[in-house]
Amino acid sequence: MDQVRLRDFVEDEDGLLYAVSTYDNSDTIGCVLRYVPEDDGERVNPEGRRYTKYDFDDAYAFIARNRPQYAGLLHRIPYRDAKKILKPERELTRIARDHPRVRRLIDLFGLPAGSVGCTGSLLCQLDNETSDIDMVIYGKEWFRAQRWVRDGILEGKIEGLSPDMWRKIYNKRRPEIPYDHFVLHELRKWNRGQIEGTYFDILYTRSYEDLGTAPSGKGTVIGKLTIEARVTNASLAFDNPAVYEVEHPVVSRVLSFTHTYSGQAFKGEIIEARGICERHGNEAWLIVGTTREARGEYIISKTLLGK
Repeated sequence: MDQVRLRDFVEDEDGLLYAVSTYDNSDTIGCVLRYVPEDDGERVNPEGRRYTKYDFDDAYAFIARNRPQYAGLLHRIPYRDAKKILKPERELTRIARDHPRVRRLIDLFGLPAGSVGCTGSLLCQLDNETSDIDMVIYGKEWFRAQRWVRDGILEGKIEGLSPDMWRKIYNKRRPEIPYDHFVLHELRKWNRGQIEGTYFDILYTRSYEDLGTAPSGKGTVIGKLTIEARVTNASLAFDNPAVYEVEHPVVSRVLSFTHTYSGQAFKGEIIEARGICERHGNEAWLIVGTTREARGEYIISKTLLGK
């Protein structure tokens, strides 16, 4: 069995479905509850079982009531309680067979087998007519897919996002930056679009070979901090957490645990970042996204805004 990694899903003995949300899964599986079997649920799987999709707050409240042994920063499931591991890359053939838009995206990317998958409701077979497409691209192939998204939009093979869709995303994420700054950063990421009217995004996930170097564990909290620094390495800026190595007198890395600030800056750019500073060994890291909506925390590229 391949290692459990970010963007896999876990099903427990009662049919609850959890999204794997970390690479740190050596002893238990770190995840967040997403779908719960309920008689009046709006989602229906191929066997006719009904499910309800839980948002973040409801999921944590459910776990606190019904699975307190899993409670924590993430829901920590022992391997003995995992009935099934759903892997995006292994289920891709089945998903593409049932969803022509997914097949079109795969054909557009032209990536090697095993380097692309599909997660979320499509992976769990709980999609409906409003479901988005959450494509997962593994390792360095993600950057090839990003180029294909860019070229596909510029050449008219796929659709960019409308102003209404950008506003919808902004209102959903509620970032600590103005709307025009948000869109300016997003437009150059080339990690989302629409295909035949269906929204999709491409999500970076590490290859199995790179799992051992992923940041893990909470450090010693130093306190709130706002810094201005030059980015020296942004090769993992689209990962979760997004990692920006920086040149700064105190902080060596800025990590974002919220998707809003992934890909937010490139190597050589000056960023302003506000978050919680933690001590990790001999290093200080600035953590952005210490709460679900990252209230009071942000990353902006001052280089981009100054152009």
